Amino acid sequence: MTCNIPLPEKDTKFNEFYTEVKEIEKRDSVLTPKQQIERLLRPGSTYRNLNPFDVLQVEPDTSIEEIKKKYRRLSILVHPDKNQDDPDRAQQAFEAVNKAWKTLENEETRKKCMDIIEEAVGRTDIMVCVFEYFYQIYGNFVDMERKRRELADRDQEERKRKREAEIEDEENAKAQKEWQKNFEESRQNRVNSWQTFTSKSKDKKTSKKIKVFKPPKNKPESRS
Repeated sequence: MTCNIPLPEKDTKFNEFYTEVKEIEKRDSVLTPKQQIERLLRPGSTYRNLNPFDVLQVEPDTSIEEIKKKYRRLSILVHPDKNQDDPDRAQQAFEAVNKAWKTLENEETRKKCMDIIEEAVGRTDIMVCVFEYFYQIYGNFVDMERKRRELADRDQEERKRKREAEIEDEENAKAQKEWQKNFEESRQNRVNSWQTFTSKSKDKKTSKKIKVFKPPKNKPESRS
C-alpha cells in the first residue's frame, strides 16, 4: 500500500500519532495489576504481545538492565498469587510477560527484534503512512513467531517419530525375547515327550519278544 498523503501533512500525522502513543504508554506505565492484565489480554493481544517491547512497555533502545527491572515489576503485578480473584487471566498475562522477557534476555532473539524494528523504521523514514509503519512492525513479529512455531512443530514431530521408532524396537525386542523363552520351554517339553514315547515303545517290543513256557499236558497211558 502506497501513501498518497502530502509530505507535510504526513509528517504532522505521524508526529501526532507518535505523541499519542507515548501518552498511552505513560498512562499505562502506572496501571494497577487488574489494568495491566486487561492491557495484556485486550482484543488483538495475540498479535500485539508478539512485540516484547510493547508487552514490557519499554523502548527498543532501553538497556537490558532496565528491561529486567521492568520485567520484574510487571511479573509481580500480574502474578496469579497477587491476583487470586482472577487467577486464570493473571496466569495468561504472567506468561506473556515471561515470554517477552525471555525473548529480550536472549542476545540472539533480541537482535532479531531490533532488526525488525530498525527495518520497519528505516522503511518508514517518516515518508510512509503510520498504518504502514505499524503493519510492518507487527507483520514481521507475526512472521518471526510463525517461523518459531514451525521449527517447534518440526522438532516435536521429529521427537515423536524417534520415540515411536524406539517403542517399536522395544516391542520387537520384547516379542523376540518372549518367543525365545517360550521356544526353550517348549523344547524341553518336546524332549521329555519324545523320551517318554521312545521308552514306551521299547517296553512294548520287549514284551512281545518274551514267551511264556508252558509244559505239555500229561497224557494218560494207553494199555493194549
